[in-house]
Amino acid sequence: MTATTPAHLHTPSGKPRARALGIPFDGTPGPANAITDVSGVQVGTVTLVEGEDVRTGVTAVLPRGRDGVGVPVAAGLYSLNGNGELTGSHWIEEAGQFHTPLLLTNTHAVGTAHRGAIDWMVANKPELREGWLLPVVGETYDGYLNDINAPHLQPEHAVAAIDGAGTGPVEEGSVGGGTGMNCYAYKGGNGTASRRVPYGGEDFTVAAFVQANFGSRHELTVAGRPVGRGLLADNPMQESRQANAAVAAPPEGSGSVIVVIATDAPLLPHQCKALARRIPLGLARTGTTGSHFSGDIFLAFSTANEGALASSFSGEETYDSMRAIPAGRINPFYDAVVQSVEEAVLNALVANEEMTGRAGHRTPALPVARLVRLLAEQGVETVRQP
Repeated sequence: MTATTPAHLHTPSGKPRARALGIPFDGTPGPANAITDVSGVQVGTVTLVEGEDVRTGVTAVLPRGRDGVGVPVAAGLYSLNGNGELTGSHWIEEAGQFHTPLLLTNTHAVGTAHRGAIDWMVANKPELREGWLLPVVGETYDGYLNDINAPHLQPEHAVAAIDGAGTGPVEEGSVGGGTGMNCYAYKGGNGTASRRVPYGGEDFTVAAFVQANFGSRHELTVAGRPVGRGLLADNPMQESRQANAAVAAPPEGSGSVIVVIATDAPLLPHQCKALARRIPLGLARTGTTGSHFSGDIFLAFSTANEGALASSFSGEETYDSMRAIPAGRINPFYDAVVQSVEEAVLNALVANEEMTGRAGHRTPALPVARLVRLLAEQGVETVRQP
């Protein structure tokens, strides 16, 4: 396992990350082991926890920061299972780029977050006002813990997430759009990780950000070990299904996952799509087989080649010029996607705590002490007590 730093071991609020347990991971992370290791990328969150029913929020990911909204990034999409939503996806498929904020929230707040992104751009980017605005908004379902049908999230919350976005270490777990999410029947939510990829005398970064809300308990796999089979106790969602409760849990394995891959490596749009297609391999390392009821939608973007891919209305006949990693040399970047996605999911689980929400529904935190014992029993010797 690579050397660790405080940012690799703990979130800004002091919550442990997966490396704090000594879980071994492949690859070399960046300074914060986060999507913000890609220069210019900013992340902001607004978290809403009120009374018994409100357990939700919104996350903003800004590929070129607030100042760079309006400047395209090369991008590609992949949907493993389309039971979910990512707005702006048709234009990304058509043009191979987007230039708006990227927001993540709950399923029934997509429109609200979309409106908030437009409000922010109209107020802060006057040069964009006369064009059409297609914000990119993704979602996963938090209706087990959150009163998802109520209008708790408002456009001003999306605006605040964009305004509050910053660089450096990123808070994980039950924050922002991940506030009410569950993963492998434990408390899930936001997670992130990064990998450094040397190429051609340069040092590039590939990083993942996940809003994790997927998986069945028995599937959970850590460091290649099927630990979920030894963690089947304390599963309130399963108990709710068995009891046919009036306010029942969603089908096992459902919920969805949105994954965003960022890189500063020079990639063309179709290469970004190829990165997005590798995301399921990282998720599979954590055990999931991809439930029918889980919307698994993935986006990858490259911040390189700034100034390319912008639509020209001037009438002047110009050309785009883009540098790109040769196709035959791209494998290390695929490796970095798989490695960072796996770690990001485990960070979302480890940097978390039990939550009780709507109708008294309870989601336990991953029992890290028990996990450490199971891994040690199965031969993962580097694991230590938190």
